[in-house]
Amino acid sequence: MVLESVDRAIVQALELDGRAPFRLIGDVLGVSESTVARRYRRMRAAGVLRVVGSANGMLLGYTSWTLRIRCMPDAANAIAAALARRPDTYWVHVLSGGTEISCNLQARNDAERDVLLMDTLPRTSRVLDVSAHALLGGAGTGWGGLDELTDDQVDQLRRPAPEPAPVQLTEHDRALLAVLARDGRTTVADLAAITAWSESSLRRRIELLRHHGVLVLDVDLPAAAIGHRGEARLWITVAPAQLMAVAQALGRHPETSFVGITTGPTNVVAAVVCRDNADLLRYLTERVSPLPGIHSVETAPVIRTVKRAGAPLPR
Repeated sequence: MVLESVDRAIVQALELDGRAPFRLIGDVLGVSESTVARRYRRMRAAGVLRVVGSANGMLLGYTSWTLRIRCMPDAANAIAAALARRPDTYWVHVLSGGTEISCNLQARNDAERDVLLMDTLPRTSRVLDVSAHALLGGAGTGWGGLDELTDDQVDQLRRPAPEPAPVQLTEHDRALLAVLARDGRTTVADLAAITAWSESSLRRRIELLRHHGVLVLDVDLPAAAIGHRGEARLWITVAPAQLMAVAQALGRHPETSFVGITTGPTNVVAAVVCRDNADLLRYLTERVSPLPGIHSVETAPVIRTVKRAGAPLPR
């Protein structure tokens, strides 16, 4: 499916506010509410676009890890699918010709982390090696692949910056988040039917979770839908004195959607989206390698994405 200019503008609007009313998006874009709704539903039905909700584990005291799993080529898809079904994994990708999997783990406690890292994965048949690196800091940078809106339109749609604060999640919250992980735009009426909360309580709770940065809404969009097919993961070794400067510089690049500082022999991980392999080569040689303090860069192309920020992708 090829996205037209209006489609791309709708996607960018949802990146700014995943639950923005269609009427507001239409007013800002200069099209009707029904046009926005129709085009959104068409993209969603085609499997191109989802808005998904997830919890910001850093504010909840969770520990975040980035994993690299080497396995036999004939086992990669099955292992990646099993990882994607877990509620504590995100961004599950098959890399490097099908011999490696990368994913993020967000564990609520050490016990949950250890079950996966020290028991489940090491005992999994055809897993050759597991490398786990704790994420010490980092955040989504807001990939710059979409540039359909004017600055004024962006200002009209952008939500105020969250005011991060810890929030104690209840079982009702977890049920709510599970629904939003499948569809972040589920209506309040439907959420009320699923969670048994009143609509007014749901509106207040969703707004509170978003205001404090606990509930994050992401646009789940394959980069190929807008002509970007050079997706890769970078593991970078940086001199400690330049670590923060390099991470911040990478985060300003429009090609990056995530940059994190990690433990381990490589200390920066980055998710990169370019138009094609030639553009990826240009990015590595002209934008990344000149940064002071970089000792080495390991690049792994993304072959298949099994899960992003929300529920596993349909096959």
